[in-house]
Amino acid sequence: MDERLSGVRRGPMAAGDWVRLTDAKGRRHNICLEPGKKFFTKLGEIAHDELIGSPEGIVVESSLGGQYQVFRPLMFEYTSSMPRGAAVIYPKDAAQILTFADIFPGARVLEAGAGSGALTTYLLRAVGESGLVSSYEQREDFAAIAERNVHQFFSGPHPAWRLTVGELGEAVVDEEVDRMVLDMVDPWVHVDLAGRLLAPGGILCVYVATTTQMSRVVETLRAHGEFAEPAAWETMQRGWHLEGLAVRPEHSMNAHTAFLVTARRMAPGQRALAKKRRPAPGAYGPDYAGPRPADLTE
Repeated sequence: MDERLSGVRRGPMAAGDWVRLTDAKGRRHNICLEPGKKFFTKLGEIAHDELIGSPEGIVVESSLGGQYQVFRPLMFEYTSSMPRGAAVIYPKDAAQILTFADIFPGARVLEAGAGSGALTTYLLRAVGESGLVSSYEQREDFAAIAERNVHQFFSGPHPAWRLTVGELGEAVVDEEVDRMVLDMVDPWVHVDLAGRLLAPGGILCVYVATTTQMSRVVETLRAHGEFAEPAAWETMQRGWHLEGLAVRPEHSMNAHTAFLVTARRMAPGQRALAKKRRPAPGAYGPDYAGPRPADLTE
């Protein structure tokens, strides 16, 4: 595999590489190395030429004595700090999507919307050059940002990526896919499309922010009938403060960002087995506007 397509660079830092400078207080600066250029901070300047040709993991000193450790950014660091139009999918959620949607080398993945390109970057590394990521983004400005971010990470166009600007239902090409990832306000609108495009055994993964969105997409999948029982969850990430015997949870954490919903496509014409459940009183009361299961009492 072409090393460029992994987004990973080995060996000495070179012109064109993005690197991250971090000071003793944890403040970070991302710069693209260019011969002859200088990086300026309140602690003085650092010549890019001092970094070009050096290995990662060095400590450099600015002209006024400020010290910085230098590494190439990891993928999660890059996607968290990339320029953005739409909000990016956080690394904790991207990792869950890659795992529970079972994104594999060679997979054919449909993604909507592309946003700022963070999840696209993870998907492209996972499918590799033998796979295909078809990204749909309805806003031209967001699509342009996503394209710049993805090209920057992979040092140019990725052969497995196809970006289309337009509404998913209108722009989508009717071709079978293995996985479908929807990051949009109204994903339930496209459940029928998912049923048409997903290969038998394929996985639909939906990323939504609110409980009402989560409920509606799950009930729509159940009403469709040809998706195995949906699963829904959220992931919270909490760091720990470690200093001598002062070991405690961090005061802040990456708590709720979104809910993830996954469901698996049955073979065409095959109905998923309905889960035997007795709903809570009022679960489908007069104020409920979504689809209702055919049998609520078995």
